[in-house]
Amino acid sequence: MDMKLEVVVVPVADVDRAKDFYTGLGWRLDADIATDADIATDENFRVVQVTPPGSPASVIFGTSVTSQTPGSAQGLHLIVHDIDAAHDHLKQLGADPSEVFHDAGGVFHHAGTDARVPGPDPRRSSYGSFLSFSDPDGNGWVLQEITTRLPGRMDPTVTTFSSAPDLAATLRRAAAAHGEHEARTGAQDPDWPDWYADYMVREQAGTELPS
Repeated sequence: MDMKLEVVVVPVADVDRAKDFYTGLGWRLDADIATDADIATDENFRVVQVTPPGSPASVIFGTSVTSQTPGSAQGLHLIVHDIDAAHDHLKQLGADPSEVFHDAGGVFHHAGTDARVPGPDPRRSSYGSFLSFSDPDGNGWVLQEITTRLPGRMDPTVTTFSSAPDLAATLRRAAAAHGEHEARTGAQDPDWPDWYADYMVREQAGTELPS
């Protein structure tokens, strides 16, 4: 039975402030139930749902939706393909991100700011580079750069792309790899669409890439 993570609840003190912050980052506003007279039934109950660009899971905050203390949600992760571009994007939007960092001890990171080393992972290995930012309540988000999934981390029968730039970046990597393939074989490949498709599916599934 599939069990897909659909929603993460984030505790906030000021719903309108949080709504302005997250939509200001370009997150899609899916619902604000208390402002919809046809849906709202309780003046003390408000549900706001937003979704980060390209994310299959959404974020909910509001009034009477959680007993957590505002700002207590920490370590919420967003995955990006280019950590430096993500840093610049968040900074332009006023999110005040940290500088890019990697962890002194391994692929993941310690809690808080412990063992942070300035700059991306020296080898620029997938999963190894991070940055962080907080919403106005202090809920903490971490961006993690993933360029290649580890084997078995993705369903090899399902290939999805979060956005047109994500698809374009994958096509560029496939094109570069295919150019090397043609150089090795010494001949043009008339079936390059099949080769591209195979490369893109394998890359996302984290399996061995075609040569």
